[in-house]
Amino acid sequence: MDETTQQNHLKAYGITYWALEKQYKVSWLLNYRGGSFLLPDASEIRKECQIRGVSFEPISDAETNSILAEIASPSQNMETVVLERTPKIAVYTPKGKQPWDDAVTLVLTYAEIPFTAIYDEEVLDDKLILYDWLHLHHEDFTGQYGKFFGNYKNMPWYIEQKRDAEALAAKLGYSKVSDEKLAVAKKIRDFVIGGGFMFAMCSATDSFDIALAAEGVDICEPMFDGDPSEGNYQSKIDYRRSFAFKDYILERNPNQYEFSDIDMTMKRKVPMEKDYFTLMDFSAKWDFVPSMLCQNHTQLVKGFMGQTTSFDSNLVKSSVLIMGESQYNGEARYIHGQIGKGFFTYFGGHDPEDYQHRVGDEPTVLDLHPNSPGYRLILNNVLFPAAKKKKQKT
Repeated sequence: MDETTQQNHLKAYGITYWALEKQYKVSWLLNYRGGSFLLPDASEIRKECQIRGVSFEPISDAETNSILAEIASPSQNMETVVLERTPKIAVYTPKGKQPWDDAVTLVLTYAEIPFTAIYDEEVLDDKLILYDWLHLHHEDFTGQYGKFFGNYKNMPWYIEQKRDAEALAAKLGYSKVSDEKLAVAKKIRDFVIGGGFMFAMCSATDSFDIALAAEGVDICEPMFDGDPSEGNYQSKIDYRRSFAFKDYILERNPNQYEFSDIDMTMKRKVPMEKDYFTLMDFSAKWDFVPSMLCQNHTQLVKGFMGQTTSFDSNLVKSSVLIMGESQYNGEARYIHGQIGKGFFTYFGGHDPEDYQHRVGDEPTVLDLHPNSPGYRLILNNVLFPAAKKKKQKT
């Protein structure tokens, strides 16, 4: 899985998932040649790699033992993690969305990793218990329809999405979309507390946190929910309920395409050709969780934008680990934390290979980006629940 020898990093994760489904023993060799996977030398695995265009190297038992001994050495920042099972994967996404509307569904489809699409009805019906891993589509959990009002209020797709959201909320017994989305957010929160793994990108990150912190407070203007927002609502936000963020100021202007000052999109001054972020270097033996989530063939990852591009580092809670950052901008791109028995990861931006994705843009063709470092980070999170858990040492 290093930079020069693997022709398709993304599909290699699919091979690993497939091997686990077939009951093969699989190990993840953290920091060894880009975070390689060690699989048995079976003819059907070789054949599947050849079919999918995934590079592999056969090694002898003696070579295997030598590699494992090297990894186990206290002088090496490496570790062997056993992958035990295939995690059951759910993607929270509205019905009818195409795979290219969301980077995670796109890369899962490309890597041939199976998942189930779910939405509000399934979440409120307590179906999350059936899954180990949940991805949040680029959703607005605050009930403000993505803050698209200013630019798109007269567009047919916006009018239709608003009408559909109101109809679904009414069907589920809620008078407001914001109330229904809060109920969904709380179910997801409970899923994580109970031991689930949640991965979110773009606007699902900050809107989820804001929805939880604004419970019982009306922050929506009349064009969103039919009545005025609550007076002085900023002072009533309870940051303790947020997973990742603190001390943020909400954006009150309904025409502004922004939820709060958590997001750095409007504040950053970085030209496209210089927009990169650095993955942090963790101890594989002591901090194996962030080490797993940061496995890559490069530490320098190309930046990309979204409604929520990145997070103001000053507004990230001290209990949350920043795994990828741009120190030049003071922004966090990739963060991770633990809530109760479960974990969450937030990844800023919309599509790692579409720098400034806009409504109506053509879909990304991942055959053109089989070695994408940004998409690898997503797949690290997908495989994380498969790992045999060890007690963190720090």
